[in-house]
Amino acid sequence: MALRPDLRRQRRRMALIRRSAPVFPKGTAVSHIALDNDLPGISGLMAHRPDTAEPLSDLANALLRAPSPLSPGERELIAAYVSRLNSTEFCSASHGAFAAAQLPGGQKLVEAVLADPATAPVDGRLRALLAVAAEVQHAARPVSDEAVAAARAEGADDTALHDTVLIAAAFCMYNRYVSGLATQLPEDGEYYEHSARRIVADGYRGALAQGR
Repeated sequence: MALRPDLRRQRRRMALIRRSAPVFPKGTAVSHIALDNDLPGISGLMAHRPDTAEPLSDLANALLRAPSPLSPGERELIAAYVSRLNSTEFCSASHGAFAAAQLPGGQKLVEAVLADPATAPVDGRLRALLAVAAEVQHAARPVSDEAVAAARAEGADDTALHDTVLIAAAFCMYNRYVSGLATQLPEDGEYYEHSARRIVADGYRGALAQGR
């Protein structure tokens, strides 16, 4: 079955963005800075610097847990997708697990979106918003009129567009924080599922208080 012309355009645009995304090594022997803990990814950075961890956790909670036209699972999926485009494996795997725990399609849906949003089994609104997020990740310039119009045509309102752009922009910052300091990946893959249970139950502030 042939894709609609607008979906073909979205697929070509996202393929171009994926090809231009940098690829970083999965890890180095040690982090670039000495941490006072052995936690992986942003968890180690937040435990090391609670003064900056608190506002960062507050922002994540507002973006991903507060009331929005987008469900928490959809917002986590946008965060995971942007993190995949930025080649930040810790954030992509973490937020992919958080999304999987809150979406009916679970991990299979997350994997399909991370592989190719244009063909993943998501509704038209989310597909169009993922294309908006990809443009935000690609460059600090206005999202194209075409991408905004496509999202509106699928039912996205101003708040959904705002939240998508801010999530994408914020996760470019989170990703660069995690990757820039060469943080480590967890040794146990179950770390992500364990974190997902805590985030779903307690949110980002609660998980921080417990030592996420």
